Amino acid sequence: MDQALQDLVNLLELERRGDNQFRGQSRDTGLPQVFGGQVLGQALAAASCTVSGRRVHSLHAYFLRPGDPATPIDYEVDRARDGGSFTTRRVVAVQHDQQIFNLAASFQAPEQGLEHQAQMPDVPHPDELSDIRDLASGLGVVPTPRIRRVLASRRAFRVKPVYPEHFLASQPFTPVKRVWMKAVDSLPDSVLLHEVLLAYVSDYDLISTATLPHSLHATFSGLQMASLDHAMWFHRPARMDQWLLFDLESPNASGGRGMALGRVFSEDGTLVASLAQEGLIRLRRHSS
Repeated sequence: MDQALQDLVNLLELERRGDNQFRGQSRDTGLPQVFGGQVLGQALAAASCTVSGRRVHSLHAYFLRPGDPATPIDYEVDRARDGGSFTTRRVVAVQHDQQIFNLAASFQAPEQGLEHQAQMPDVPHPDELSDIRDLASGLGVVPTPRIRRVLASRRAFRVKPVYPEHFLASQPFTPVKRVWMKAVDSLPDSVLLHEVLLAYVSDYDLISTATLPHSLHATFSGLQMASLDHAMWFHRPARMDQWLLFDLESPNASGGRGMALGRVFSEDGTLVASLAQEGLIRLRRHSS
């Protein structure tokens, strides 16, 4: 396996320290805090390790404090309920004796039922698009140090935006973002691994969609952004080593917060997951 991808897989594996206690390592991505997707993926892994024979179908999470990338994170699982068809778990992530994140996840036994889904938007195939790492030179811009750090942190995945002009927003755009993503190498068949990796990447581009109508890019120096809450619904199995389309939109920004919704489709048009997130979007005032 590609080393960068293997490092990420290793990062999302937890040390078991008791029946309901787990520890995850952190990784320095060049940012002052832990990437939110890492905590989300590790918390889901912790909850899943206490469940047998059932798959996650939804999760709801709150980001309470920035994580320290130099310190391991302890995950405490509350086995809230084991029902006939559904299992519920609550997870609290702790660093320096303080809660930094909490998550509620629900798991379901396999079941057949009614079927319908939204249609995937008509977009170019990923083979027709450029990887995000090539966009800066293609658009004739020099990446800022922060952009370079973000690109480096994504090297475990190939990322191909459908709208490359959104890479550096210098004009207002409709708050819609569509991005193809897949792992840079093949992955094992573990269902849990693919679910945890999907949770990890779900925090990549959601809230930045809310900046598009305002001629702002997520790397703008006067912009403060942070995830506040995050929700996912897992509809059907997905493989992270095959192309997935993230179809994202922002229906609202107000009160210093932005909201974004997303749908995730496999290459054949199957809807595999839905996403929702609200985040802090605050313009810092510079003193004169």
